[in-house]
Amino acid sequence: MVMFHDSEWDVAWSPGQKVLSLFTVVTFPNGGCAGASGDNGTCMTARECTARGGSANGYCANGFGLCCIFMTSCGSSTSENGTYFVNSGYPSVYDGTGSCELTVIKSHPDVCQIRLDFNRFSIAGPEQMHNVCNQDQFIVSGGNPVPAICGNNQGSHMYIDAGIGMTNPVKLTFVTSGPTFERLWKVKVTQIPCSTIYKADEGCLQYYTGVSGQLRSFNYDPVSGLQLSNQDYGICVRMERNFCGIQYTACPDTVNNRSRAFTLSGNSNTPVNAMIGSGAGPNNCANDWLLVPCGTNVGRIQPAQALCTDRICGGTFSAELSMQASTVLSTVKPFRLWFHTDNVEAPVDVGNRGFCLNYVQQPCTNNLV
Repeated sequence: MVMFHDSEWDVAWSPGQKVLSLFTVVTFPNGGCAGASGDNGTCMTARECTARGGSANGYCANGFGLCCIFMTSCGSSTSENGTYFVNSGYPSVYDGTGSCELTVIKSHPDVCQIRLDFNRFSIAGPEQMHNVCNQDQFIVSGGNPVPAICGNNQGSHMYIDAGIGMTNPVKLTFVTSGPTFERLWKVKVTQIPCSTIYKADEGCLQYYTGVSGQLRSFNYDPVSGLQLSNQDYGICVRMERNFCGIQYTACPDTVNNRSRAFTLSGNSNTPVNAMIGSGAGPNNCANDWLLVPCGTNVGRIQPAQALCTDRICGGTFSAELSMQASTVLSTVKPFRLWFHTDNVEAPVDVGNRGFCLNYVQQPCTNNLV
């Protein structure tokens, strides 16, 4: 059976019947669309959008469909792909305390992951002694272990393991318990089927694609950000075709007289050299570190894997003990970093911002395979 659609009628037609020329056969898939507001939605009829609790936001399918946006807030649940989870009163800020929770239910048993894009994310940051999120928190439960985060994380993302089949739902919770603060959040929730090529590798809380890009720790800001305590997660970059290595360089810092683009341990109010390795010595990384598998400074001969240095910390990004920042190369595949912080900062670790790294994948050559 074929359905004829206009903006007001649904008329069924079977072979052998005559149909008034008033109607035209119009079919279009419920694919993605860009709404008039700039938000992403799903193209559907006005009737379907209303029935599913969405809001029409511009036209799609050459004007035959409406771009349906799904936006929800505290105490709700959703199975709609592409839902936006916003604070109460959005787009106005929220200055209350309490708990705001969204329950995400799989739209289909084939969904394996949920991607969270923090289009807006500004809540109170950590306390300033040990950088613990003890006032406001964003918490994910029901999937793989995810560290609680706080502060300013606009532009960041997370991948959540949703399990196999119609398992327990994933819950997203903003807890606001600190003093007055102009909080604002808008989190896009995308459900990712198991069979898609854009599914993240297992064990990656963050997953980047493309030959080049930028990686940041949560709540990174060269001026006011503080490295969050109790972090422990993987950061992955998809290896693009015909590329065999990856280089990481600390982001340019144009706002400080001394770069704060990589400050993980030590007192960053004064210059701190790069520290490496997993030992317990004064120049090792026992507490807070970024693991770069077999990382070596560009221009150096790569050592045998058994002799590799993986952990980097301190206040300078380099795979060697140095006060001079360097570009670090890794050829270990897949391309994956691991970021770890403990729950103690003061008195040894002071004012650390976390990290911002630019990456560029390196093409396969005779020297890089």
